[in-house]
This record gives sequence, structure tokens and C-alpha cells, in this order.
Amino acid sequence: MPHCGSVRVAYVTESFPPDVNGVAHTAVRVAEHLVIRGHEPLVIAPEPARGLARPDHTYGFPVVRVRSVGLPVYPGFRVGLPGRAVREAIASHHADLVHLAGPFVLGAGGCAAAKSMDIPIVTVYATDLPAYARSYHTGRIGESICWRRLRKIHNAADRNLAPCTATAAELDANGIERVWIWARGVDSVRFDPAKRSEALRAGLAPNGELLVGYVGRLAAEKRVDLLSEVAKLPGVRLVIVGSGPAEAAIRRAVPNAEYLGQRGGEDLATIYASLDVFVHSGPHDTFGQTLQEAAASALPVVAPAVGGPLDLVREGITGFLVKPNDATAMAEAVAKLVADPQLRAAQSRAAREMVADRSWPLLCDELLDHYAAVLAARRQTIGTAFAAAGDLASAAVGTDRKTAGAQAEAEETPKAEVAA
Repeated sequence: MPHCGSVRVAYVTESFPPDVNGVAHTAVRVAEHLVIRGHEPLVIAPEPARGLARPDHTYGFPVVRVRSVGLPVYPGFRVGLPGRAVREAIASHHADLVHLAGPFVLGAGGCAAAKSMDIPIVTVYATDLPAYARSYHTGRIGESICWRRLRKIHNAADRNLAPCTATAAELDANGIERVWIWARGVDSVRFDPAKRSEALRAGLAPNGELLVGYVGRLAAEKRVDLLSEVAKLPGVRLVIVGSGPAEAAIRRAVPNAEYLGQRGGEDLATIYASLDVFVHSGPHDTFGQTLQEAAASALPVVAPAVGGPLDLVREGITGFLVKPNDATAMAEAVAKLVADPQLRAAQSRAAREMVADRSWPLLCDELLDHYAAVLAARRQTIGTAFAAAGDLASAAVGTDRKTAGAQAEAEETPKAEVAA
């Protein structure tokens, strides 16, 4: 953040580790980068589910947890409850700026607190909640309610950051103002094709099949069931990494896949590097961090031509974009890669090259530029207000002086002259 000095940032996030998702991962990356750059972040996040370890003590920045409740449709996910604790945390941190990550419930509380204290707000739109409302059977009414709430939160912010061009356009079309694009970084050191494990490959595909993999939450909106046709391709072994509330249903829909459960760290990096092709089936992703991790691991990516993948897959160069919600189209794209080793190799190289300049430090510095712009604009607004107030005060003083002068002159004028 050029010319801003040390900035105190209250980072209010709807999700944080031990949660495993893009919002939680981004929160850690941004807070770590703020510390590296000499700033002072405070993360405000929901309490995790009972029995899950909190990794808060492992970070080099403070974390304040607030009360949370589980969702009936998604028991493993906790929703932070807005309230006095959020305002007190922001106030005690003496925040110069409030960052709202994927705001909807806890973030709404953070927004209200920041507005009441006149603190600048930057929001990051991260989850397509209106689409999720449709996926979880609330229909168009639920979608409309979501957009109404999102407009209230985001239009109170000084700047709104969308993760991709398609999402930015959707926000604009739904009445959200001051929208900019801010993507996400990827760790190309951790996710590296050099970590390919022949032993792992032999265990997953003992007959020499090509490994086609999915990594992500096993939830209804991810449409992992669409991979059923991919799993049936000859010479292919489908590998599914992740967990979630729809796992039982997905196992029934795709019974002949290899399920590895939730993985992370070097274990996950080795799995990525040991695959041959990456598939992503969800049509509602505003970004798609796993697509970047796959690309960094030199994997061709097959994904739906909607949302985040439009920015993350170069059609025919780093993979293929297919019609959303079309299991046959996805299987056909994968079959094309399976049948052509040279095409796979070319797309592998191009994928790795594509993300070479998308490091987390670079993308986090872009975020700091957004912070700096918001703070500068706020200072300019305050300066303009002070200048206007000064002009009014000067005008008032001038008027008072003229009035006083006129009164003095009247007092010194002889009454005869006044009469005349």
C-alpha cells in the first residue's frame, strides 16, 4: 500500500480454517501478506464446529472468534452470528479499514459496525449465494431475497471486488455498484508437476489407466454427479478428492470412482501432480481455485463454460470449456484428451505457463492497491469536507466582519448626517 504507512485492517470472513474452501484459504493468505508488508490485520471469524481443532495459534496475526450455528442443509459449515462482539473487535483494533470476505451473515454485521464508526469498507464477493439458493430448493424467491440482501451490504461498501469478469458483469446487472476485479493467487511452488508419484499412480490405476481427477467439496451445487460419464470412459480412472454433505449421493451416482476423502498440504500437491487430466463440474463457481492449482500442476482442465472457468481456462490451449450441466459434453472433452497424448502434453505446458505470474504475493499486492485507493479517496473526501467547512467558516467570518464594521461606522456617524 504505497504512501499509507502501517494500516490496521479488520478482516471479517464468513469462513476460516479449519474450514477448507476458497474463502478460508484466501483469508489466511491475505492476512499473512498484510503482516509481511508491515500492516496489522485482525481476522474475525465464526467458531468452528465442536470437536474441530482451531489453528489460530499457528498464525502470525490475531484471530477473534464469534458465536456460530450450523446449517441444516450443510451441517459441517458454521455461520457466524453478527452482534456486539464484531463491533467491539473492530473498535478495539482501531481499524483503519474493514475487509468483508464473502459477506452475507457475519459480514453484514461487520458492514453495519464499520458504517456506524465511519470506517472505509472493501468487500470481496466470493460465493454465488443466489445460485446456491436455487440449488437448495428455495427457487427464484430465495434467489431474489439473496440479491436484495447482497445489494444492501455491497452498496454500503467503498469498493466491491469480484473474482472474475463474468461475476463482475453479474454483480453490475443486479444493481451492485463500484465493482472492480480482483482474482486469486496460486502457489506454484507447492503445486508442481515435479511432485508426480509413480507409486501413487500405480496404486490408483494398477492397470495403467489415465487418472482424471476432481478436487473440491462434495456438495449439491458442485454437480459432481455429472462426472458419471467420465468414470465410464475406457482406460480412465476417475479420482475424487474431497468431502461434504452430498458425498453419499455422489457415491451412488458415481460408484466406480476412487474416493480419497479430504486431503491437504503436500499430500494434495502430490495427488494433483500424479493426475493426467483435471475435471471441474460445478456451474456456480465465481472463481475456481482448484482450477488454478491444477494448472500449476501442469494439468489440462475441463470445466463448464460459465463463471470463473471462463477466466481460468484458455479454450483448446490449457483445456476445454464445455456446456454447463452436460455430462456427455464433459466426457467427450476428457475422451479427446485421453486419446491424444501430444495434445495433453501441449496443454499441460501451457497450463503451467499460464499461472506463472499469478503468485499470491503479486495478487495480494493488487489487493493492497485497492485498499490504498479506498483510503486515499476517503482522505480526499474528508479533506474536501474540511475545505468546504473552512470556506463556509471564512465566509461567515467575513460576513461578521462586514456587519461589525457597518455597526461601528453607524455609531461614529453624527446623528445629523444620519438624519440628512
